[in-house]
Amino acid sequence: MAPLILRLDVTGSPLRWIPWQDAVCLYSKSRIAWTAGERVFTFFGGMSGLTGQRSSIAVNSIIAVKRARGIKHGQRGIPPLNNRELFVRDGHLCMYCGEEYAASQLTRDHVIPLSRGGYDRWSNVVAACKACNTHKGNRRPEEAGVALLAVPYVPNWAEFLALSNRRILADQMQFLKTQFNTQHRLLSLRH
Repeated sequence: MAPLILRLDVTGSPLRWIPWQDAVCLYSKSRIAWTAGERVFTFFGGMSGLTGQRSSIAVNSIIAVKRARGIKHGQRGIPPLNNRELFVRDGHLCMYCGEEYAASQLTRDHVIPLSRGGYDRWSNVVAACKACNTHKGNRRPEEAGVALLAVPYVPNWAEFLALSNRRILADQMQFLKTQFNTQHRLLSLRH
């Protein structure tokens, strides 16, 4: 299975993951402004009736596209919230007991419960095991006698792209990491 290609705008801001087929189309239309990354993949096409040679195209793992349409840099907004990326953001740890769990054993906990004015937003949700989420119930952490191990945060677009790709390549991760917000850290872990 071929990896996804990291598509950037011409300024180097990450936009999205694209399948290799879309990257080949961009190359064939001369829409690539520049490339980055160490990985280059060669894809083969058909045989030329004139030369008898097989066509091929080399695609870099990271491509910047000329005149990229869509959202301008800095206007991407908040990445969509879903459990898979939430659990990856929190390291598959329950943010109350600190134990590591499989995704199927985690739940989305609202730090300030929805019924008490909280919102379903990155900055108000954490991964929690079912036992801790049940114990906390419809209360704030301090009311339930539990403490958060990390402050929930909104990932920036580069962080979200890293969270959303299960098969990210090392050079793609290295590129995205340069744009991570480094202020997000676990406060403490109790084991």
